[in-house]
Amino acid sequence: MELITNVTEYEKLAKEKLPKMVYDYYASGAEDQWTLKENREAFSRILFRPRILIDVSHIDMATNILGFNISMPIMIAPSAMQKMAHPEGELATARAAASAGTIMTLSSWSTSSVEEVNSVGPGIRFFQLYVYKDRNIVRQLVKRAEMAGFKAIALTVDTPRLGRREADIKNRFTLPPHLVLKNFEDLDLGTMDKTNDSGLASYVAGQVDRTLSWKDVKWLQTITSLPILVKGVVTAEDTRLAIEHGAAGIIVSNHGARQLDYVPATISCLEEVVREAKGRLPVFLDGGVRRGTDVFKALALGASGVFIGRPVLFSLAVDGEAGVRKVLQMLRDELELTMALSGCTSLREITRAHVITDGDRIGRSRL
Repeated sequence: MELITNVTEYEKLAKEKLPKMVYDYYASGAEDQWTLKENREAFSRILFRPRILIDVSHIDMATNILGFNISMPIMIAPSAMQKMAHPEGELATARAAASAGTIMTLSSWSTSSVEEVNSVGPGIRFFQLYVYKDRNIVRQLVKRAEMAGFKAIALTVDTPRLGRREADIKNRFTLPPHLVLKNFEDLDLGTMDKTNDSGLASYVAGQVDRTLSWKDVKWLQTITSLPILVKGVVTAEDTRLAIEHGAAGIIVSNHGARQLDYVPATISCLEEVVREAKGRLPVFLDGGVRRGTDVFKALALGASGVFIGRPVLFSLAVDGEAGVRKVLQMLRDELELTMALSGCTSLREITRAHVITDGDRIGRSRL
C-alpha cells in the first residue's frame, strides 16, 4: 500500500474497499450537502498568527477532560455500525483509543455491545445516547453503560427525526443481515427492516422519542450519576439552557452535517457557544477535523478538545485497529508541529490571539 501521509487519504482508499451502500452511509450528508462541505471549508478561512523565538523543545499536549487525564485533546466521536467497516468494528476502535491514551465514545447504534467494548481492556470511554420512546429501554441502557465502566453520557439532541440523507434513500440503506445493533439485540430492536427508502430513517421514526426536551436532561440526571454532555448545541441560547439544566459539558456538533443542511460549520458556531458558556462548563467541537491545524484552531477559539468521526471509520475500513492508531498518531504529530511553529509549549498557551477569523478581518476593515 502506498504510504499514507495524512488523514484525508484514508477516505479514497475506504471508498475503493467498502460496498457502495456502506461508504455512502459513512460519507454522505443531508440534502444538498452544503454543510458537509462547509464543515471542512470553514477551517480553511481561519488563519494563524504565530509567535516566534520561543523555546519549543518540549511540547505538552496532555489535558484533563471531566476529571480524566488524557494524552491529547483529540477524542473519538460516536459513529454507528462500525462492523460494516471492519469485522472488529468498535472493538478495534476501543483498543486504538486506549493505546493512544484518549477517549472513545461508543454509539448507541454500535455493532458491539457496551459489555463487549469494556472487555477489550482498560480505557476511558463515553457512551452516546439516543432516547427511545420506551424509557425503560433508556434506563436499562444507561445502567449497562455504567456497569461496563463508561465514564459519561453524550446525549444526542439534534435527532428528533433523521435528516434527509439522499444517498441512503437511493441505496435503500439497511444494516447488513449478518450484523445487529448489539445494545438492543436482547430487546428485539437490534435489526432494521428493508424499506423503499432508508431503513435507518424508518427505524428512527419508530423508536426515537420526538418529544425529547430540556426536562429530559434533568430526568437523565435522576437515573444516572454519570456526567451528561449535550451533543448538538450550536447556539448561545441553547448553551444557556444546557447550563441551566445541569449539563456537564457541551459538544458543538451538527451531526457530521447529516441532519439539518445549511446550518453553519461547527467551527463557525464554536465561539458563540464558548462566549455564552463563560468557562462554566467545557465546550468541545465535533465535525470537519482532518488536520492538527484544525485541532489548534478549535482550541484557539475556546474548545477544550475535539472529537473525530469519519477519519476513524475510513481508517478502520482500510487497516483496522492499526489504521485508527495511525490516524490518531498523525493528528497528534500535526498538532504538536502546529504548536511548535505557533510558539506554544502547552495547550494553556494556545489563545484567541493565535488565529484570525472572517469576523476579525471584517472588524479590522471597518477601523
